[in-house]
Amino acid sequence: MVKSGATTGRVAMVLDNRDFNIWSPLAAIRCAESKVQPRFLFFYLQSKEFQTGVELSWSFGTQQNIGMGVIGNLKAPLPSIPEQQAIADFLDERTGKLDGLLGKKRELIRKLKEKRSALISRTVTKGLPPEAAAKAGLTPNPKLKPSGIPWLGDVPEHWEIKKLSYLTRMQSGDTITSLEFSDDGNYPVFGGNGHRGYYSEFTHDGDFVLIGRQGALCGNINYASGRFWASEHAIVVRPIFALASFWFGELLRVMNLNQYSVSAAQPGVSVEAIKALKVPFPTYTEQNAIADFLKKETAKLDRMTQKVETAIEKLTEYRTALITAAVTGKIDVRVS
Repeated sequence: MVKSGATTGRVAMVLDNRDFNIWSPLAAIRCAESKVQPRFLFFYLQSKEFQTGVELSWSFGTQQNIGMGVIGNLKAPLPSIPEQQAIADFLDERTGKLDGLLGKKRELIRKLKEKRSALISRTVTKGLPPEAAAKAGLTPNPKLKPSGIPWLGDVPEHWEIKKLSYLTRMQSGDTITSLEFSDDGNYPVFGGNGHRGYYSEFTHDGDFVLIGRQGALCGNINYASGRFWASEHAIVVRPIFALASFWFGELLRVMNLNQYSVSAAQPGVSVEAIKALKVPFPTYTEQNAIADFLKKETAKLDRMTQKVETAIEKLTEYRTALITAAVTGKIDVRVS
């Protein structure tokens, strides 16, 4: 059982009798098998009843954790060994079916997200699909030319290739500490990883693409609109020419700017290194057409993903409720 960190209380089961090693965030729970059938206890540790006991016993410091003495004093119901085995057999069968279904839904989410990423990557680097291009009044299936950029390959012949320094000015935001902003206020605060809170003043007004400047997620992309405060951990991109924000932001995301980070006390991306990169540059009209197309198509995929995630959440809740009912005697599995 995990006894510290974000997954405190999560359990797994070792299925053989060989010796094994564990590291400090884990607790090994060995069953006295004359009293406790291991599979029964494994399911009980997943029940809402037990997990609630774990949550109520957390000590809060830099992260949640539960001590070994507390774990040892948490109680479990003990029906007879035959009934424990019957409950475990029942739950093995029912949760096995649920886990199979959950696995398929998680795989579907993976494929939807993969499709979304591929759609964005293909469209911002190659242009609109033929039907969408014709609908937007653009040339379908334009001729291609070498971009001269290894990761990019060929691009539509009428697109230009420009350095980011030609298209934008980039500058870090202003210093603000976590003590200064709050959960509500006049203007949102954006850091390197997105929205952080609110503040009474603002540094920028308009539509901007933000690039994370420091930390493990440096190079990530966020959007800010209206009045907001950009912290020193965010790079604010100011267009020199007219740029469609969503097209440009997704192009930068496809470029995986994190790969240009420099290791120091913590990873960070260099504004100068990013500005030197070359990118494809379609007309402003085509940028907007690409942005409109991607917003519409990704919204469809996001709605599908949300439906599947909701189904996973409900199935997971049902799985926990089923386990809890069985291990606490609410279901008589002897006649099931």
